[in-house]
Amino acid sequence: MVLHKEPVSEPRLYGFIRTASTVLTHLTCCVFTVFIALLSRPGASWFSWHPFLMTLAFCLFMTEAILLFSPHGSPIKRFAHKTKGRFHWTLQCLCAVCAVLGLAAISYNKHLNGKPHFTSWHGQLGLLTVCVVGVQSVAAVPLIYHSLAKGWSLAKLKRWHAVSGLVTYLLGSASLLLGLCSAWFTASVREYTWYLSALCPALSALIIMSQVSSAYMAKQRLQS
Repeated sequence: MVLHKEPVSEPRLYGFIRTASTVLTHLTCCVFTVFIALLSRPGASWFSWHPFLMTLAFCLFMTEAILLFSPHGSPIKRFAHKTKGRFHWTLQCLCAVCAVLGLAAISYNKHLNGKPHFTSWHGQLGLLTVCVVGVQSVAAVPLIYHSLAKGWSLAKLKRWHAVSGLVTYLLGSASLLLGLCSAWFTASVREYTWYLSALCPALSALIIMSQVSSAYMAKQRLQS
């Protein structure tokens, strides 16, 4: 009897944990984005747009774009895969636009203040991340218009898109973490608030990595 019960109970517990963690990711990303918006007060200065837009891009839009395909916590779980793809494309476009505008805002702010550009790890990684987002967006076009990718199967394109998308997301999360180490943020919050804030990109990165890896592990089991 024990042998029959274990395979049933374990997947239920596993599914509950994954659902709870995904829901927690939704909540923390929304709360963190609102927190940064209140802290930076977008519109108060050119600099204020940078943390707000970058958080909006990588913490909210990109996270939600990936979680749309989560079998455990997608807000449109019952929608068709094609519909999810359209929502994903829309959110990723918003992410790219916000990232470019956020980069433009900090660049113009440094120009106004006569400061050098991209001298810190945060600035250099942020620039790299925005460039990778642009490349990732262009590379995703063959997924919509498959005729552009001759010699590549749709399954292979999706696999590479998922892997490169995960790398892009991890770059974005690392950029956010480095941004929390900036003089502006550390001077604006207390120590315990900093640690709570750092949990958001760290937790999101772990959940996204788990989702992508488990999805492709499941596909490999089905194919074997």
